[in-house]
Amino acid sequence: MSSDRKVVMIDPKKADSLYEEAIKTLRTNLQFAGRGIQVILATSCYPNEGKSDIAFQLAREIGNMGKRVLFLDADIRKSMLVSRYQVKQKGITGLSHYLCGQADPEYLCYESNFPNLDIIFAGRSVPNPSELLEDEAMGNLIQSLRSRYDFIILDAPPVLSVSDALIAAKWCDGVLLVVESKKVSYKALQRVKKQLEQTGCRILGAVLNKVDMQQDTYYSKYYGHYGYYNGYGNTK
Repeated sequence: MSSDRKVVMIDPKKADSLYEEAIKTLRTNLQFAGRGIQVILATSCYPNEGKSDIAFQLAREIGNMGKRVLFLDADIRKSMLVSRYQVKQKGITGLSHYLCGQADPEYLCYESNFPNLDIIFAGRSVPNPSELLEDEAMGNLIQSLRSRYDFIILDAPPVLSVSDALIAAKWCDGVLLVVESKKVSYKALQRVKKQLEQTGCRILGAVLNKVDMQQDTYYSKYYGHYGYYNGYGNTK
């Protein structure tokens, strides 16, 4: 890959052994989720539940185990990936450029400085993201990428904010739902579960995020309450 297709990303997350172990557990459980699970959509109920961070760390961990992985930023409304990971390269071509017919698919993938991890950035914000994600061009792109990567992690906006994740789900093999501890009600979670099921995309499980590990009593009660989701792990 030429030098202009490479980016340096700086991970702002500080070292945390509990968090790292939880991500490894998540990765392991996804490996046993069944055959044909290659394209995984990550979403949440609301903004700021930590969904994008978990999706990216999961992609990194898959790359660390020697698998070729692509992180696809599908938030073409207001992605924060470039600023969060301090990407300095200018003029990046992203998903929205391709979906708008302004770029060919071979110019989308960037090689990152993390092992075996490539990136497709969101690109410029667009006024009609739902329509673009539903277009056959999106399906064609995912299909072409399947032959190049062992796993594709597609990061989509929250379900209860916009319909983008529900639309993108039809191109994916499974959905991973990130749920922030103490923030999401049972009613809201049931609503999201029903909406995701209606897409026909399999719900792989949930990650209970931002858990205060010191409050063991509350954590056990809360996690048991949502146990039907077959949650794979929890992160701080």
